[in-house]
Amino acid sequence: MIFKQAQIEKYLKKPDETLKAFVIYGANDGLVAEYVKKLAKTVCPDLYDPFQVVYFNGSDINAEPANLFAEYTARSLMGGRRVILIKDADNNLTKHLKVLLDGTPSDTLLLISSSALNKKSSLVGLAETREDMAVIACYEDRDEDIFSTARKMLIDNNLVISNEALQLLCARLSNDRRTNIGEIEKLITYMGDKKNIGIEDIKEIIADQSASSADDLFYYTASGYTEKSQQSFRKLLNEGEEPVSLVRGMVYHFYKILNCLAFMEKGDAPEKAMQKLVPKIIYFRESNFKKQLAIWNKEMTLSVLELLYKCEKDCKTNNMPVAEIVSYTLMQISSKAGRIAKSR
Repeated sequence: MIFKQAQIEKYLKKPDETLKAFVIYGANDGLVAEYVKKLAKTVCPDLYDPFQVVYFNGSDINAEPANLFAEYTARSLMGGRRVILIKDADNNLTKHLKVLLDGTPSDTLLLISSSALNKKSSLVGLAETREDMAVIACYEDRDEDIFSTARKMLIDNNLVISNEALQLLCARLSNDRRTNIGEIEKLITYMGDKKNIGIEDIKEIIADQSASSADDLFYYTASGYTEKSQQSFRKLLNEGEEPVSLVRGMVYHFYKILNCLAFMEKGDAPEKAMQKLVPKIIYFRESNFKKQLAIWNKEMTLSVLELLYKCEKDCKTNNMPVAEIVSYTLMQISSKAGRIAKSR
């Protein structure tokens, strides 16, 4: 079965022992590690307890599957439930897992994790279809996740940050939670007894770790950064994103631009128009979105939407590879935005 956030929180508060295994996967290594740790601690608070906690790499099991079966059926010398953590698992584990769960009675919890798996992997598919397994997808942190993680850590450490510094901090962080936590901890250590974080502090200590997300793709494309747009698109494809889904996301982004332009036609300033959007533009995207409102007018935005609709239609009817169709369309849009931005 697929576990969403509410189900994860419910399980962490009251573990259901009918669940024999979790598959935790996705490109967000930090979030994967965080969930594995939390789930393991529902069995044993001490993750270094050799009697209750066992660690494997996927390659270990590929080389000698019998070791997994032996550990799964073993009993703790100290009593209590055990947990087995399998890191960097691959689809070779699927066939062993079917045999293990169907024919081997045990209350041992299996936590299987890998950033190499995707939603099309047989291991993920197995977990989705079984009632005694759960699958947790850990996609890269969204803008909202980055913002909330940074804000919570700074508040917990009694630090105050200016609006401009927070915007710069979030823009420099990546989509991986583990990396972000490390960067923010570095900033906290750097501040020492100082309590007010400014722009210069961010520039001094936080390197630009920003990576690609769907929002990055939309903002790069609409702002005219063709090379970054194409790099982001390729990265998202490698992570298993569907090209047509990204086209639809791009349509949604330009509808937000169109709505703001309509508000501005009625006399609203760009800032006021942006405040009327639901949901609102995430804080550290505001300045970039405002620049896009200066690039695109109503007629050009409508032409982009028409181009995107044609792109989606071509993806479904054209014999050309879908990724190439979408890539070319994004290049057309970003190139046009770049030319307009340079001319102003």
